[in-house]
Amino acid sequence: MIQDKSMLVDLSISAWSGKKMDKQVSQEIDAAKNTKTKAGNYSKHLLAGTDKLEVVTKMAANIRNWHCQQTLPWSDLGSRLLPMKNFFDYKQILNYHEQQFNDAVEDFLNEYPTLVSAAAFQLGDLFNRDEYPDVETLRSKFRIKYVFLPIADVDDFRVKAGDDTAQELREQYEKFFSDKLEEVTRDLWGQLHGTLTKISERLDYDEGSKKIFRDSMFTNAMDLCAMLTKLNVTEDPKLEQARQQLEKAIAGVDARDVRDSDAIRMDVKKKVDDILSAFDF
Repeated sequence: MIQDKSMLVDLSISAWSGKKMDKQVSQEIDAAKNTKTKAGNYSKHLLAGTDKLEVVTKMAANIRNWHCQQTLPWSDLGSRLLPMKNFFDYKQILNYHEQQFNDAVEDFLNEYPTLVSAAAFQLGDLFNRDEYPDVETLRSKFRIKYVFLPIADVDDFRVKAGDDTAQELREQYEKFFSDKLEEVTRDLWGQLHGTLTKISERLDYDEGSKKIFRDSMFTNAMDLCAMLTKLNVTEDPKLEQARQQLEKAIAGVDARDVRDSDAIRMDVKKKVDDILSAFDF
């Protein structure tokens, strides 16, 4: 059962944006441009002239992207499916990301008073000291929170309701559960199809000229093959077959050789195209 092979994980990452809408400047712009109504908002960067905050916000974005790569869609509220095959690797790397994020936040907070002073010079008349929170208030705006949850079974769905209502609720949950498993499988097929299509397109010729591709095209494809062994929670045999064929097609492939040799290039492309043709994506 999927409940024995997977769990749900809720991950939320918050970070201070360092941006503030300036109502006065927005009004001044409207007046200067003779608008007849409020036409827009002026948003200023409170720490203009430095990328110290951007280091933290980029790290938060990278963690979110990694989290999505390691899990599967489940709930519109943010819960994602985490197969047990990937749990221990996921938790270990998440702990690392959390520590790195917290360290980056502390580095930023240590420099924050100096950055505010520099912003006073950079922003000129736009600077307003009241728009800058103190260090402790600011610390609370950076956070990584996560919780692991079991997947409920329909037999766990108990409510005090009439028999007809209870049965209707169970049927709704069963449909939700079935739909989500289909969505999970479609998501995996979509990732595989996107990777195959990208390789096929980049190895093709554009009016006789070779298209450019990055070395990461093949390493990313191998990473996907490895992840699919953990994320295929429905144990879809065709998905596993397609994964194995892609892995075999690009195993040992060197990007430089593909660039230098037309024969190797077309051989890899043919193998990838054969996979695209063999399966109903």
